[in-house]
Amino acid sequence: MLYLIVAAVVVVIGVSMYNSLVKLRTQTDGAWADVDVQLRRRYDLIPNLVETVKGYAQHEKETLDAVINARAAAMGASSPGQKAEAENQLAGALKSIFALAEAYPDLKAQQGFTELQEALQSVEGNVAKARQYYNAVVRDYNTKISQIPTNIIASAFRFDDREFFEVLDDAVREAPKVSFD
Repeated sequence: MLYLIVAAVVVVIGVSMYNSLVKLRTQTDGAWADVDVQLRRRYDLIPNLVETVKGYAQHEKETLDAVINARAAAMGASSPGQKAEAENQLAGALKSIFALAEAYPDLKAQQGFTELQEALQSVEGNVAKARQYYNAVVRDYNTKISQIPTNIIASAFRFDDREFFEVLDDAVREAPKVSFD
């Protein structure tokens, strides 16, 4: 009788561990979907931005092509690591577009451009929040599947580590330098 009670307790604990892993894996998938939604909103704004700039800076084709190519690469990336690398390239290309606005005062003053720029900045904030949440959930998930005794259940049911969505570009990580000279 005692063996049945011990076996029942072990089964209940195992099922509880399994369910907690499934919950964390589902949260991780949901958090990644949230990141993806924000990135898609960003991708949808970029063609409008490129078209607006094209009207003012037609001879800046190389810069515009770099943005279009970086957007395509980012949209085609699948894993968080690939997505992060592509996003870093896209961020650099977008900086080039905004630098163009400085060279073309008419473009900078154009209402459509400023609205797109503000919308993109808003989406950037949402992307940062979604990325931060995703990384927190991945951290919790990866920690849980590494801890004893949950790691036994995790390996038995093939719960694998998830990749963080990290900023890989040192220039993006670096804090801006402020000088009041």
